[in-house]
Amino acid sequence: MDRLQETARKEDEGMLVEYIRKAVGRAEYKRLEDGTWFVEIPGFEGVWANGKSVEECRRELIEVLEEWLFLKIRDSDPIPVVDGISLVVKPTKAA
Repeated sequence: MDRLQETARKEDEGMLVEYIRKAVGRAEYKRLEDGTWFVEIPGFEGVWANGKSVEECRRELIEVLEEWLFLKIRDSDPIPVVDGISLVVKPTKAA
């Protein structure tokens, strides 16, 4: 991998991290009757988590969101735009 490709890869990774951070920033938390927490991100169907604490819930939500994004990318499904960040998969040539 040459320097230009390495730089592009790092920029793509940074954009993905920023996308996840902003998406999680939209999360809505609710305390349930049993004392546990539930969290979901509006507009991200099926992305939710629950846990004993807000932090546990947040960690689980990030993991669920990452897996959800990988499935969306694999299946070429649309991915919501978050605060102007649009994840677009670009085809690449095999090495």
